[in-house]
Amino acid sequence: MRPPASLAAYFSMELALDDAMPTYSGGLGVLAGDTVRAAADHGVPLVALTLVDRKGYFRQHLAADGTQTETPADWSPEARLAPVAQRASVVIEGRVVRVGAWRATVTGAGGGEVPVYFLDTALPENAPEDRAITDTLYGGDERYRLKQEAVLGLGGVALLRALEIATPRVYHLNEGHAALLTLALLAEEATGGELRTIGDAERERVRERCVFTTHTPLQAAFDQFPLGLVREVLGEELARAIVANGCCPEGVLNMARLALFFSRYVNGVALRHGEVAAGMFPGHAVNAITNGVHAATWTAPAMAEVHDRHIPQWRHDNRYLRYAIKCPLDEIRSAHARAKDELLAEVARRTGRALDRAAFTIGFARRATEYKRPDLLFSDIDRLRAIARSAGPLQVVYAGKAHPRDGGGKEGIRRVFAAAAALGGDLPVVYLEEYDLALARLLVAGVDLWLNTPRKPLEASGTSGMKAALNGVPSLSVLDGWWVEGHIEGVTGWSVGDASAESDDVLEARSLYDKLERIILPLFHRDPAGYAEVMRAAIAHNGSFFNAQRMVEQYLENAYLVRDGGPGGTLHVGA
Repeated sequence: MRPPASLAAYFSMELALDDAMPTYSGGLGVLAGDTVRAAADHGVPLVALTLVDRKGYFRQHLAADGTQTETPADWSPEARLAPVAQRASVVIEGRVVRVGAWRATVTGAGGGEVPVYFLDTALPENAPEDRAITDTLYGGDERYRLKQEAVLGLGGVALLRALEIATPRVYHLNEGHAALLTLALLAEEATGGELRTIGDAERERVRERCVFTTHTPLQAAFDQFPLGLVREVLGEELARAIVANGCCPEGVLNMARLALFFSRYVNGVALRHGEVAAGMFPGHAVNAITNGVHAATWTAPAMAEVHDRHIPQWRHDNRYLRYAIKCPLDEIRSAHARAKDELLAEVARRTGRALDRAAFTIGFARRATEYKRPDLLFSDIDRLRAIARSAGPLQVVYAGKAHPRDGGGKEGIRRVFAAAAALGGDLPVVYLEEYDLALARLLVAGVDLWLNTPRKPLEASGTSGMKAALNGVPSLSVLDGWWVEGHIEGVTGWSVGDASAESDDVLEARSLYDKLERIILPLFHRDPAGYAEVMRAAIAHNGSFFNAQRMVEQYLENAYLVRDGGPGGTLHVGA
């Protein structure tokens, strides 16, 4: 199957490409970067658009008690990206705002290239307040966020036209932040650009060109803006069009509803999340394409060397990782030991603490927010201390940022610090500042177990455990998100609790302790070869499937291209 030229434009509020470019906050942006890399591997004719975020997300600073403070993560796109000569315009608050861009080119394993455009309003011709629109990712208030989303959606489409790129046949909205692009497409379909002239035929032509991926299982998590603010920021004509299309119930613009209304194909990011999202959006067909991670990016050099020796095709076709089952256990253990040494060296450099190379090392790193339950591991300090004494040495490495306005997430970090102080030298716990791409690569490869304890059903997918699996690091996780599909008890890792629809803190903490004490720690300390079997199976079973190459193939087959006559028919572009 060879996709046609100018197939897709991929819009994402955040997109992680480089350690030195803080244009992401967490999983959504990292996934977007992996999607672009996999598209380049496949040679998919895709163009990606995001914001430049000159002040980044933020830099995290943690006090001795875990109190988080933030400073801007300033960076210079001029030093890392190619300038784009073309300009576009978007009307915001009645003013014409000029939109420029910077370009990065992502080259895939087979030489394919995907251009990524970082939209920028810090132009001298703009008013000072408009220059700041593309400064801070997820910063400011509702008005600031709506202006950013106008630049991404409306300005992104305008820039594509200014660049004279062949008009994409598919517009992929990676979350609802980009939903305003549908109005830009609608205006192009309208007679004379007048939105008041649109009818069902114009709406359907837009719908045939849009694909929407939702990443949240919570209605409250979608961006929503009061209609009065929409009128002030976007203008009366766009506000009327939004209302006329039923996307402003009860006087509030719901960006997910706007994306849903104008999308031919809608998907959640894991099997269970697709089911949850279908319940959230009755009347809409919601599919599921489970997330994946870019294998060549997230596999540590030492483990990649093992794959290169025994599975030389793995970089071009990640499905070959299934054959990791033939890799010698001693080579897997040796590669992991090298990755662990690198992680522990970084911990020592950052904290001055020398962790024990022989101790069982648990990793917990993700966005710090309440539903992730970072302190579930510390529900019973005395029992945890006793487990470390009886079952073998144990230590934990944490990382993760809380959004500046997420008080619950910040309190969770402080609780981890308090537990670490209570445990003292009985069970070392470190929390590393500034969780970013570079630190993530060390963590997912260097720990011995990846812990994930979200409150069900709030984990839409999760991808950090997938990265760990590529490195032979099994997961101990709640059965939510991707782990529902990736979990084979005692083979790829272990479950926390059972498959019930909702979480029970008491039961899941008890399950976590039982698994550590009776199964996982004894296996690690007393049967290293047996633990290595689990490590190898995690690569073979999970690494070979939960990768971005497979994910992009599914988007091509199911979302971007359409078959005449149903399954088995001829593939063609959807619009």
